[in-house]
Parts: sequence; C-alpha cells; structure tokens
Amino acid sequence: MTIALEAKSVLDEVGKVVVGRERALRLTLAAILAGGHVLLEDVPGLGKTLIARSLAQALHLDFKRLQCTPDLLPADVTGSFLYDPAGRDFTFRPGPVFTGLLLADEINRTPPKTQSALLEAMQERQVTVEGRTFPLKRPFHVLATANPIEYEGTYPLPEAQLDRFLLRIDIGYPPVDDEVEVLRRRIARQREETEVPPVLTENRLDELQQELERTTVDDDVLRYCVDLARATRGHPAVEVGASPRGAQALVLVSRALATMDGRAYVLPEDVKECAVPALAHRLTLRPETWTSGVTGTEVVEELLGQVPGPPSS
Repeated sequence: MTIALEAKSVLDEVGKVVVGRERALRLTLAAILAGGHVLLEDVPGLGKTLIARSLAQALHLDFKRLQCTPDLLPADVTGSFLYDPAGRDFTFRPGPVFTGLLLADEINRTPPKTQSALLEAMQERQVTVEGRTFPLKRPFHVLATANPIEYEGTYPLPEAQLDRFLLRIDIGYPPVDDEVEVLRRRIARQREETEVPPVLTENRLDELQQELERTTVDDDVLRYCVDLARATRGHPAVEVGASPRGAQALVLVSRALATMDGRAYVLPEDVKECAVPALAHRLTLRPETWTSGVTGTEVVEELLGQVPGPPSS
C-alpha cells in the first residue's frame, strides 16, 4: 500500500469521529509524516483534543495527555529522580513526554519555565534531567492545543517555542450542518467516548517517515520556499521575519502533502496550501501594526499574492 493510500485510510477513519475538520486533519497528518510537531490554536470546545487522540489511535502511537496548568512543574513533563528505599538509590521515573504522541493540552496556560521543558524534547528528541540525558523513542510528536492569548490566564508562547512547531493550525467554528452532525453522532453512539481503530501497524509510521525522506523537490520549488520566507523579513508590518527554518518547514510539509496526493513531485500549490500554517506563527509583528489588528496570517496571505512562484507544469 502506498503512502497516499495509507494516509487516506487514516484520514477516513479519523473523519468518522472528527466531523468537518478535513483541512486541519490533512495538515496535521502531513506535519506528522514530515516528522514535526503541531500547535492547534483556537477557542475551547472545537475538537482540538479529539483530533490529537483520534490521530494517535489511527497511527498506532502510544498516547499521553498532559493537562497544562499554572502550577505545572518542568519535572511533571520530563520526569524526575525518586529515591528507592529498597535499592537505596535514586531511580528515574519517566514523565509523560516519553510516549509516541504527547498532547500538551492548553500549553499556554502553564508558565514559560514549564513550557521550556518541552524545547529539548521537541528539537533533540531527548530530555536532560539532573545532568543525565534520556533519549525519546521514535516517532515522537507533540500536538499542543492553545487558547487565544486574549483569554484570561494564558502565557504567550516564546518565539523559540513557537519555532519548534512545524505548523500552527487555526480550527475555526464548524458550519451548521457539521455541528448538527456532531450532535447526531453523539446521540447515535450513546456514550461520550470515541474510539478510532488502528490503521497503521506498529512502527509503520516510522517507516513512512523514512520513505518520505527520499522524496526530492525541484530547485525552482525550493527557491520559491526561500523567496516566501525572505519576503516576510522585508514586509513593513514585520519586525522579525521567518528564519531559514520557516523555509524548511514549507519544503517538508509540501513534500508530505504531495506524497499524500500520490505525487512524487511537489507543486507550487502544495507550498501555498501550507504557507500560512508554516510561516504565520514565526513572524514577530511591529507593535504599531500588531495593535492595529494586523495578523501574521494576513501578512503571509498578502505575500502569497505578491511573490511569484514557478509554473505548475
């Protein structure tokens, strides 16, 4: 079975539980296939947690949920050494970060010190506790949910933390028909809990990610990704634009999207599809433009209409 067929099977199964979130599911799966982490940002109650749990089940990944609260400590994320009276020694007790897919729920409700406990895990796939380093098994992915920063009791994610997320995806309210369908399915299953059967076999995701690494991208598409990232640095509303990591995010996710569509090559349309979720959260806006209501999403959308891309064929 090709990657495209397996990805479609995953999306079909998850779509039986998560209603009307095709775009968010497709982008999230593409980011996971590309080996990255995803930040799902929007108001509570839009299915962000359900998306994370359902994808973990379909991808056959170990799943742990970390509820981020103001009193959460870094050791609650990474784990800590505990004294063992029987052995008269300290033994390491792993934290929830030791899993296949970690849901960091409401990550911006925990202080920056605790948020930073995830930085090493997300970038290096390891954690260091009291001078000792412990590797995380692969694949390892973080799906974090965040409430809008205007909400009471939230801490803005530092730029370094945001940059660790391959994509930031806004969920949005569902259409009326989809919202009715959510209620209909809840009544039909006669219980609150949902369950998605595993679609991939154990360790298959790791194999798919390795296969994806062999996909090449034409130089003109690579230059288009770089041109988009560089254009953010010169935009008048932007104080700090996307780094080269932003261009890399465009390449990685667009390559995954192309493969999910059954193509061995990347089109400019693949880059455009993931440009906003890959770049918008990496921009630091000037204070005067931020207070006027300009968003990173609007900046990237504007640049998509200005930066010339290569022909599609």
